[in-house]
Amino acid sequence: MTQDTLSIALLLDEAFNKAAWHGPNLLGALRGMTVDELLYRPRKDGHNAWELAIHCAYWKYAVRNRLAAGKRNTFPLKGSNFFTRERGLTLADWKKDLALLKAEHRALRATILALDPRTYDRKVRASRHSIRRTVLGIAAHDIYHAGQISLLKRLARTT
Repeated sequence: MTQDTLSIALLLDEAFNKAAWHGPNLLGALRGMTVDELLYRPRKDGHNAWELAIHCAYWKYAVRNRLAAGKRNTFPLKGSNFFTRERGLTLADWKKDLALLKAEHRALRATILALDPRTYDRKVRASRHSIRRTVLGIAAHDIYHAGQISLLKRLARTT
């Protein structure tokens, strides 16, 4: 594995589930949240932590498909981007969605690590962005939403 690939793998892991200098990663931010906290919505038109988690799963799927020129519309949930999660859902429902997030991360990571590092500066199919920028972007996406989820968790626990 090249140094480039090792660095990308480290960033993906730190953004998702490994200890990082920047604070909580995506799974760390979700850890320990109750169903009520996951569904907490600070305002009517805002997203809750559960929806952000599924949103991250969806974009891992979308990036993987772009990188691997995969078959579209194979995400297990109907729709795209944001998936509404409302009161009435259970811990079992959360565990299924969390398993989906983890599975999409594993599949994306495997796809990225299988890429030829010499292609990192090529454009992604049907995109103006390079493979490198897209891969770094999906890691940043996890970190961004981990921060949002951390704030939602804090708000849910103080409201």
